[in-house]
Amino acid sequence: MQQPVDTRSPHSSHPAPAQVLPAVLAAADRGFDRSTERLCDFLRIPSVSTDPAFDHETRRCAEWLVAELRELGFTAEAAKTIGHPMVVAHHPGVGPDAARRPRILYYGHYDVQPADPLELWTSPPFEPALVEGPRGRRVVARGAVDDKGQVMGIVEALRAWHEAAGGPPCPVTLMIEGEEESGSKSLEPFLHEARERLAADVCVVSDTGMWDIETPAITTRLRGLVYSEVTVHGPTRDLHSGMYGGAVPNPVNVLAKILAELHDGDRRVTIPGFYDGVAELPPATKAQWESLGFDEGEFLGDIGLSQGYGERGRSTLERTWSRPTCDVNGIFGGYTGKGAKTVIAAHATAKVSFRLVSRQDPERIAAAFEAFVRERLPAGCRAEFERHGANAAIEVRESSGYLNAAERGLRAVFGRDPLLIGTGGSIPAVGSIARILGVDSLLVGFGLDDDCVHSPNEKFELACYRHAIRSHAAMLAEFAALERA
Repeated sequence: MQQPVDTRSPHSSHPAPAQVLPAVLAAADRGFDRSTERLCDFLRIPSVSTDPAFDHETRRCAEWLVAELRELGFTAEAAKTIGHPMVVAHHPGVGPDAARRPRILYYGHYDVQPADPLELWTSPPFEPALVEGPRGRRVVARGAVDDKGQVMGIVEALRAWHEAAGGPPCPVTLMIEGEEESGSKSLEPFLHEARERLAADVCVVSDTGMWDIETPAITTRLRGLVYSEVTVHGPTRDLHSGMYGGAVPNPVNVLAKILAELHDGDRRVTIPGFYDGVAELPPATKAQWESLGFDEGEFLGDIGLSQGYGERGRSTLERTWSRPTCDVNGIFGGYTGKGAKTVIAAHATAKVSFRLVSRQDPERIAAAFEAFVRERLPAGCRAEFERHGANAAIEVRESSGYLNAAERGLRAVFGRDPLLIGTGGSIPAVGSIARILGVDSLLVGFGLDDDCVHSPNEKFELACYRHAIRSHAAMLAEFAALERA
């Protein structure tokens, strides 16, 4: 991808984006209470994409977002897909120079995880609660930070530009999907179908985190993901363990043994070829991470642990940002109700995920896992697999002109340099956007480690929400100061 050119002097008498920015930030600050109200309205819609019972609400959520964007002068629609709607909106930018400026694509998602277990919530998950916390007020609701709060940070920044300047200073497109939490089955078909509509010079994704509430961060390393479901079949029906126990293979026992063999004594993954393409950290990057002052005790203490665990000889930041992993996310089979039932199950299932780094090949990892399982099956058992996603890891070039522009925008808001960090999570869309649209992504998020993502009592600090709005407004001014290469 060609690098943009920094052209800070305007080409006409129309005010340069940097000149307009103070008015934009003032508009954002004046309207922050209403921005919070709109976020709460967004959060009230239970857009749980994994459960068909919520399909109507998921569509309603997409239509709500479309209506908000149309108010800001965007052409917007809830585009049909093979699954949930894709919210697509476009604004050509304002001013005679807008067409010469970079085209910015924003990606996020409006769907949320299921709220279970409901009994662990301190307030109903789809009735947003504004409560006091140690850092000021926060909003507690499912989707508060993942990803509705972060999406609204973008929308409200665009609202501030609309109010102060009539619209964004450069062409802006939004693509907000409704299936990120359920596998994004519609995403790649839609990207192929809508390539021309989604043409951009850079994509901005706000689904990651800050270093802390006062320190912004740009995520330059994002782990990939392979997610596979394996079912081991044995006898043709459930059996009485007294009559058949010890005489036939028990699929639960077989699967448990195989899963236990996925790691060795150093907690390294034992699948042949798993570490192919995994590179050691550059010394400069490792030194930078070591200088961050990461508090492992606080990180672990927040979840009730006192000692780290993982690949031997690696720090916690290395394990979560730059090393691949394998985890069993769920396992079930046989009788799981209350009381006793002496049964040998006909089958057992496990859900297994792999977080990938560097140049690991997702398809090779998925195939190697399947071979690993099949090679360990006793006679009379068979395995079937269902893949739930395979996406490569992402590394953002630190020399990118757009990354440098994002750094300047964040610095203007926070008064300090943003940190360049990694993250253990995966955003499959980033790889798809790069591969299909040919566009690099900037990962600039505003969540915190204690936001309870995917857990009961998910929250978003209102200070972080304010940071998100102001930062996206400032970064947009910096992007618009560039001229397309």
